[in-house]
Amino acid sequence: MTAIELITKEDLKNFKEELLQDIKEMIKPQDSVNKKWLKSSEVRKLLNISPGTLQNLRINGTLPFTRIGSIIFYKQEDITAILEGGLK
Repeated sequence: MTAIELITKEDLKNFKEELLQDIKEMIKPQDSVNKKWLKSSEVRKLLNISPGTLQNLRINGTLPFTRIGSIIFYKQEDITAILEGGLK
């Protein structure tokens, strides 16, 4: 004999909410704010600046950086300071 299980509207509503939450978690972009080091593209996106402006910030010492091979990294705390205090 086959058991019959009834599904209520409340069950469907709960399922929908859980499914939506799971989907949101899966498609959520990587949060740059929680990373210790950021690459140039992430910094440009956060500060909404061009590659040339980012280069000028490096050259004039406004934004400290570390180069590993050909990749330039920036400390999250330095970016946060610029976001909170503005570019100087």
